[in-house]
Amino acid sequence: MNIPANLKYTKDHEWLLIEGNIGTIGITDFAQGELGDIVYLDVDKNLQTIAAGETFGTIEAVKTVSDLYAPVDGKVLEINEGLNDEPQVINTDPYGKGWIVKVEITNASQINELMTAEEYKNQIGQ
Repeated sequence: MNIPANLKYTKDHEWLLIEGNIGTIGITDFAQGELGDIVYLDVDKNLQTIAAGETFGTIEAVKTVSDLYAPVDGKVLEINEGLNDEPQVINTDPYGKGWIVKVEITNASQINELMTAEEYKNQIGQ
């Protein structure tokens, strides 16, 4: 299982890549494995802001639908439009081409509340 050390993680299995004040958000390798074959992603194309702990969309697999939770507060800069046609990319490349949304982080102190890779590994029993 791939759990990159340079990312932060939520208890709900989202990851956050931090580059300055820009955060890229996706779901973890563990989460995509648990969901199975991803067939649809629903993030409002007009989404302007996200709030830590709040849902910002849903991800649908063959047998289930799960909410996507924001790891931090942020102003939405970009939504990965490529996932509209190929949501299954999340299964094959969850930390690369399978990113979901990019935001300008508006409350950097929330980063400290997220898990490190080691803490996330412990949570999922790895």
